[in-house]
Amino acid sequence: MKVRKAVIPAAGLGTRFLPATKAQPKEMLPLVDKPSIQYVVEEAVGAGIEDILIVTGRGKQAIEDHFDRSVELEQLLTDKGDDDKLELVRHISDMAQVHYIRQKAPLGLGHAVSVAEQHVGNEPFAVLLGDDVIDEGEKLLSDLVTSFERHGASVVAAMEVERSQIKAYGCVDPADEVEPGLFRMADVVEKPDPEEAPSTLAVIGRYVLHPEIFDALRATEPGAGNEIQITDALRHLVQGSERGVLAYAFTGTRYDAGDKNDYLRATVELAARRDDIGPEFVAFLRRFVGDLDRQAEARGPARH
Repeated sequence: MKVRKAVIPAAGLGTRFLPATKAQPKEMLPLVDKPSIQYVVEEAVGAGIEDILIVTGRGKQAIEDHFDRSVELEQLLTDKGDDDKLELVRHISDMAQVHYIRQKAPLGLGHAVSVAEQHVGNEPFAVLLGDDVIDEGEKLLSDLVTSFERHGASVVAAMEVERSQIKAYGCVDPADEVEPGLFRMADVVEKPDPEEAPSTLAVIGRYVLHPEIFDALRATEPGAGNEIQITDALRHLVQGSERGVLAYAFTGTRYDAGDKNDYLRATVELAARRDDIGPEFVAFLRRFVGDLDRQAEARGPARH
């Protein structure tokens, strides 16, 4: 079963980034000069995905506009002879077939995935959360797709986190190691208390799912936050499917673009790696941090 389709839930209101998200989608906040959702779409395309469904909500028109053709802008760039920027904007609309459907009520990630059923059909599919930006040099989604195609079971990405942070994630209880770094799940728990968590392996926003997930979602009652959680549906598969669910332990670079500190870290690190702006930006950072250190030394030891 080849993985050809991806679903990107993008219906959230982005309240952690108010007031910036009052009138624009959180997925359109830029990391350097690209909106975060474009990094996610490019990751899907890089993994061989041909068809992308973005699940939106009210106030998300800017996402559709971004991946659409802009005739006026393209004509302006053509008239100016700015071929580089013309190629850049055309690439955005040409790199994949992008479709849209609305999640009409904020009923949780599991519900957002469920509204994609008619589009996905009886096929495996990837789910990529827009808040999770994976470094462009990583091959996480490709590895998940390969794992699915090899074993025929749903596979989720997971990362080690501090035990105090596990309460913000779905938590994997790993069983036997099927391949290096790939574990069969014994259980998965949504947002456990740190003291009760079965591990510190946290589910992050990349999944490749067997279509049986839709039956599991129909059987899933609202859970944490009175929402339908994808973690609870995965638990149904862990406990009731012959295939089970696999967890892929990811050790690369991931940014939580919904967290202000991680968003800033992503912006700085992505900019620093750029050939066009990186050297000048890194030189500025060195001067800036040096100035901060000198100011701190001039103030002397902090008093408590």
